[in-house]
Amino acid sequence: MKEADQYHRFVRWSDDDHLYIGYCPDLYYGGVCHGENEEQVYAELCGIIRDEIEHRQQKGEALPLPVVRVTRDVEMFAA
Repeated sequence: MKEADQYHRFVRWSDDDHLYIGYCPDLYYGGVCHGENEEQVYAELCGIIRDEIEHRQQKGEALPLPVVRVTRDVEMFAA
């Protein structure tokens, strides 16, 4: 499994912003990208996650353990 594959990511529509917002709660608190097209936001989010993992590894930092699970935590991080 690739490092990035262990982290849950999701995209959801924001009625307040009228945009899709991308989230990866194990790496970031809150949304990290947004746009009008759901698929483009998801692709951007995947790239951001890969870049963050590479950046942390190059600095010798440990990656956080993936703990967020869809059935339990998604609503909390998207609020």
